[in-house]
Amino acid sequence: MFEPALRPAPSTLPPAGRLGAAIAGLGVAVPEAVVTNAPIAARLGVEEDWIVQRTGVRERRVAAAEERLSDYAALAGHRALAAASAEARDLDLVLVATFSNEELTPAASPRVAAALGAERAAAIDVNAACTGFVAALALAAGQIESGRAASALVVGADLMTRLTDPEDRSTAALFGDGAGAVLLRASGAGRIGPVVQGADGANADLVRASRAEGLMRMEGHETFRHAVARLCEVSVAAAEAANRRLDDLDLFVYHQANARILRAVGDRLDLARERVVDCIGRYGNTSAATIPLALDAARAEGRLADGARVLLAAFGAGLTWGATVVEWGELDG
Repeated sequence: MFEPALRPAPSTLPPAGRLGAAIAGLGVAVPEAVVTNAPIAARLGVEEDWIVQRTGVRERRVAAAEERLSDYAALAGHRALAAASAEARDLDLVLVATFSNEELTPAASPRVAAALGAERAAAIDVNAACTGFVAALALAAGQIESGRAASALVVGADLMTRLTDPEDRSTAALFGDGAGAVLLRASGAGRIGPVVQGADGANADLVRASRAEGLMRMEGHETFRHAVARLCEVSVAAAEAANRRLDDLDLFVYHQANARILRAVGDRLDLARERVVDCIGRYGNTSAATIPLALDAARAEGRLADGARVLLAAFGAGLTWGATVVEWGELDG
């Protein structure tokens, strides 16, 4: 007689009534191959500075043809676990935010869980395009806060160069490939604030990739306008939901869509340039991976100390957007 294996209940949870979620580890993974603007500019018949002025991108990482999205997602996840001295076998949940998985099914997350050895974890993909990492973070934190999980791995991974038309001036130089992950653990004091999210399907066609063509198409001017407006709105809303003012926050980590968007949001919210992370020049727009890659860049620069109050915000196709305030690390209080 078949007897189903029962999934163990989450372990090491804090006392009832004190559940929160905290980021315990961060890891990233990017391809070795670096492509500068030179070959792209030559192909498009433009100057390299034209690309920099329009996008802020100077180079991007490009995955090899034989490499899979799940390879990078798993490596980023492994590094996030190692940073927290955690074991994959203890994970309750693996979420992979992506819309560039090579297959319609199976999803990327079961492959990532298997590669890590997360045998007891549920595995789910989250598709909210460039907002995917924030959306997945919200879902994982909610599972921990409800007591349904003690730990969760949240991965943002996209191989965007495979969805890019090399002859399209509006997108050919914009995108790159990469992955980033954070480990969330149950904490006596919640350090991930309320996540404010929204969507506008009436404008969904501004950013699209049809199944038939499989390439990114974007209405640049209108997308820029919506992105700046929504990122400003959701930044203020997330700060208020966390009982903070923008002036109370140490760092602003936005989806790295375009350097002009980052500048416009910072100017509109009156944020000093040094408080806004900008690493798009190095990686390009990696969709769901941009926020963890930006967090890693800030950490490398010494700007991400334990206890830092960090606003994470993203805008993407759908249209979708979301933001939250994170107190970095696992410190209580």
